[in-house]
Order: sequence, then structure tokens, then C-alpha cells
Amino acid sequence: MDRLTATTAIVLLTIAVSALVTLSPYATDIQVLAGFIPARLSGAVVFPGLTAVPAWLTPLSCALIHAGFFHLGMNMLMLGFTGSATERALGPVGIIVLYLVGAYAAAFAQWAAGPLSVTPMVGASGAASAVVGAYSLLYGQPKAKAIGPIPARAIHILWLAVAWTLVNLLMATAFLQGGVAIAAAAHIGGFFAGLALAGPLFRWRWRKA
Repeated sequence: MDRLTATTAIVLLTIAVSALVTLSPYATDIQVLAGFIPARLSGAVVFPGLTAVPAWLTPLSCALIHAGFFHLGMNMLMLGFTGSATERALGPVGIIVLYLVGAYAAAFAQWAAGPLSVTPMVGASGAASAVVGAYSLLYGQPKAKAIGPIPARAIHILWLAVAWTLVNLLMATAFLQGGVAIAAAAHIGGFFAGLALAGPLFRWRWRKA
């Protein structure tokens, strides 16, 4: 029997917690108390007398809850596909570090985009975007060419970052037109974290081998 990979463990844990929350009659309350709210981090909003996840932990707790089963399914498909391949390159510790740092990078980007926003951010897409970023860098075929003193690898990284940014801005525009908001800043922040960490985590893993 194959051992349980770190990616599969993250996916199974997220599915279990998200399903319980989605089926709960208090789903909306849980999203508020465990979701990432930028204004809480800024100190502009407090929940006196309520049992809320500490603000500094909400970048992690928000990744465990989703706005319905479709939201959950899309994120877990993306994470499962890119995470399995990325874990083969970075190892289980590497993928966990990547995911956790990605969750905080995504939350920080969302906070920077609107530090007084009171809209709860839920879902694993910001953390998963870090995995997508690392996957793109590790497995993408670099076709970029050097531009003057700028090496081809730097151009390739820049191209990936610009492409993911544009995709998320287009997604945000489409969803906003449909009356639903999407945390584009979080996706971009997570993706950049993945680009930044892919190389160091890869080298660390194989130095330890």
C-alpha cells in the first residue's frame, strides 16, 4: 500500500473540515469567525465576547473552509494535481512549508490590497497558488530568451508572474460582474511566494538527500 503523501493529507483534511462547515447550520458564522478578515489584522474590527480564531491564525484556518462544495472541489483539484508533482520535487516537508508560507503570503497580499476590508476570505486557493507557482517554475518549459543583462531564467519567472496576475485579474472581473467577489490579490500573493520558494526548497531537499 502506498504511503499517504503530504499533499493527499492536506487535501483530505481540507475536504473533511470544509464539508463539516458547509453542512453546518452555522456555516456563515464560522466563515466570519475563522475566515481571514483584513480589518481584524489591522485592529479595526474586534469580536468581543465571541470565540473567534486569533487573527494571526486565520490565514491557516481560512484555508480549511470554503464557500460551498464547488469552491472546495475546484481548489482541491488544482491542489491535488499540482501538489503531487511538486511534492515529488520538494519532498513532504517542502510541500508543507510551501503551503503554509503560501497561506500567509496570500493573506498578506489580500490585507495589503484592502487593510480595512471586513469581507471574510475563505478557501485554500491562496495557499494552493503557491503550489501552482512552484509547479510552474519546476515543470514549465522555459522558452524565454535573455534580454540584455537579464538572464533567460529571470525573464521566465517574470513571464509566469505576469501571466498568473493577468489570469486572476480577468477572473476577478468576471466574478465581480456576476455578483461574486474573488480574492485575486491573495492568489497573486500566493503565486509569487511559490515562485520565490521553489528554488530554495528544491536545493534544500536534495542537499538533505
